[in-house]
Parts: sequence; C-alpha cells; structure tokens
Amino acid sequence: MTPTRIAVIGGSGIYDIDGLKDAKWVQVATPWGKPSDQILTGTLDGVEMAFLPRHGRGHVHTPTSVPYRANIDALKRIGCTDVISVSACGSFREEMAPGDFVIVDQFIDRTVNREKTFFGTGCVGHVSVAHPTCPRLSDACEAAARDAKINVHRGGTYLAMEGPQFSTLAESRMYRESWGADVIGMTNMPEAKLAREAELCYASVAMITDYDSWHPDHGEVDVTQIIATLTGNADKARNLVSRLPALLGAERAPCPHGCDRALEYAIMTAPEARDPELVAKLDAVAGRVLS
Repeated sequence: MTPTRIAVIGGSGIYDIDGLKDAKWVQVATPWGKPSDQILTGTLDGVEMAFLPRHGRGHVHTPTSVPYRANIDALKRIGCTDVISVSACGSFREEMAPGDFVIVDQFIDRTVNREKTFFGTGCVGHVSVAHPTCPRLSDACEAAARDAKINVHRGGTYLAMEGPQFSTLAESRMYRESWGADVIGMTNMPEAKLAREAELCYASVAMITDYDSWHPDHGEVDVTQIIATLTGNADKARNLVSRLPALLGAERAPCPHGCDRALEYAIMTAPEARDPELVAKLDAVAGRVLS
C-alpha cells in the first residue's frame, strides 16, 4: 500500500474546493519547462490533493500551448498517483446533452502541433494506450458523479482536435457519423498519453457545453452559451471532486490494471546506448525503470 495523492487537472473554479486543508500554491520546476501554473496542494478528508489549472489562472494558454509534458512531470514529481482530467467538450450524441458529464474511455488523437512523448532519440520507449484510461479511477469518478446527482454517461470516445477554432460542419458530421466519436475537445491529448508514460492512473471527465456544429436545431457553436454552461458545470465538477477522497481512500494498492507499471517492458534502448542527458530528464517520469 502507498499513500494516495489525487491530482485534478482542470479549469478556473474547479481547483477551488471547499474544505481543502493546509492549502498552498507551490511552484514545481521540471526539466520540460514550467507547468501551466503553480499547483494548489492540500488535504481533503485526509487525502492529499493537487489541483493544476490546465490553461493557467486567467486562461493564458491555448490548447496547443499548454505545456503538457511539464504538467504531467510536475504532478508525478510531487508524488501524485491518480490524475483526474476535468475538461469542457462538445457532444456528438443527442442523449449526451449540454450539462451532462461523460466518463471517457477512448480517444481519437487529431492534434498535430504538440510534443506527445517524454521519450526520444537516446532513450526510446513504447507504451500501450489501447485502453488509455484507468477503469478503477473511472469507477470512482462515475460513483462520485452519481452521488452528486449529475447526469453522467459511462464510456465514450473523445475526439481531440488541435483548435483553437471549433469544427467545420463537414468535420463535425464526419467525426460523428463516420468515425463514431461521442464528444470533442482540445486538451485530453497528449495529456492521457503522457500520463500513461509517467505510470499515472488517468481518468477523463468530459463536461458537455454544446452540440458542436452538427445538430440541426443548435447550429454553430456559440461561445456565450458555452461560458454560461461552463459556470454550471464547474459547480457540478467541484461536487464530484469533493467526493473522490472518500471513494479512493488515503492509501492505495497497485493498480489492478497496470497503469502504474506501464513502463515495465517499454524501454527499448540498451542501457549502454542511452543518452545521459535525456535519462536525467526522465528522473521523475521513468526513474523507477531507468535507475
């Protein structure tokens, strides 16, 4: 058994949780640059918590400029074990309505301008992301949502687009009808891939704000409508997060799905051929298998 430390990556309002004890903002240095912001740490119901504003306070980062590697490294570096991603998204399904939450279990990665791995020349690593989210952690998120009386859908495919523009009508129809995606957003990739490389359990809670542009009765995405729905969703998200410590507990066993052992056989480069400079940068992410 090891201590649980729950990390929440989310937007404004979601990291401000009532009842967080010994709360303080800490700056974490990483070899991948600065994280999006300082990290708010504290304890909630006896469980250590960490809250990282994905876009930075004041929303200064675009989906593309979010320093995903620095964010995941920083959370791993301070001892986080479980990462909950809370993010806004559009819906491709009539039954997944604005205001609903979706516990995502699959992704289609359409991002093109982001660094997507900690590994590279001099230390090659390959991890499986066939099942990119942790079922144990997703179970806890679903239970917390239902306990908070949130209309939640378990399971869904998240289409990660580059942004910052929203979809064209043709793209929206393709993603919905041909590709079978359920929701669309701009931030869960490469975040989920990097969490797997860092051997962190990862769950995605997608908060629906709109129907993208495919819906004949809703037309194009309306940013003012999104902001209004976001406000209500933030309250729901805080209620969900506040229930997680009781569900996950102060201590945890090894992940039954192997998320915390994802690098067990992933490193391909022979020890004598590894780049010392890159290996040094991987001290937090992959130190368990590289040391």
